[in-house]
Amino acid sequence: MTITVRPAEPADAPALAAALARNRAYMRPWEPRRPADYYTAGTQLARITAPGSRLWLAVDEPAARVVAGATLSGIALGPFRSASLGYWVDAEYTGQGLATRLVGAVCRAAREELGLHRVEAGTVLSNTASQRVLAKSGFQRIGTAPRYLHIDGEWRDHHLFQRILHDDPPPEG
Repeated sequence: MTITVRPAEPADAPALAAALARNRAYMRPWEPRRPADYYTAGTQLARITAPGSRLWLAVDEPAARVVAGATLSGIALGPFRSASLGYWVDAEYTGQGLATRLVGAVCRAAREELGLHRVEAGTVLSNTASQRVLAKSGFQRIGTAPRYLHIDGEWRDHHLFQRILHDDPPPEG
C-alpha cells in the first residue's frame, strides 16, 4: 500500500464522492448533515474547483482510492492571511498517522504556496482523536466556542485551535 498526499484535481471528483459516501455513517458524529447530492461527483467537482478554498487528498495507489481529505476554506489574504482547516480519514485507515501526515502537508502548502500566516481548526469537544492530530501538527488550543457549528443535527460546542505558520509581514501590493 502506497499512499500519496496531493492537491485534488477535477478528475478526482468521482473517487472523492465515492469515499465520502462510503464513510457517511462513520463521519456522521463529526459532520454537518449533508443533502444527498453532496455525495455526487458533480458536487465534489464544484468543491474541488471552488474559488476561496483548496482540497488535498490522500490516495491509496495504485487503486486510486481516496482514503482521506483536507480542505482549506475561507482563504483570506491581505493582512489576515488565514484559512480554516477541515479534514477526515476513511474508517479503514484511522490510527495510522494519516491525518497527521495530511494536516502537515496542508500546512506546508498553506505557508509555501499560499503565503498564509495562520491556519485555524475546530473540533467537537468529544473528538479527542482529532485534537491529538492537531496537537501533533503544531496547533495550539485557543478557546472553546459554544454552539459553534451545526453538527449531526445539533449546534455543538467546539474547541478552537490555530497554528501560526510564520511571522513574516504580508507581501506589499
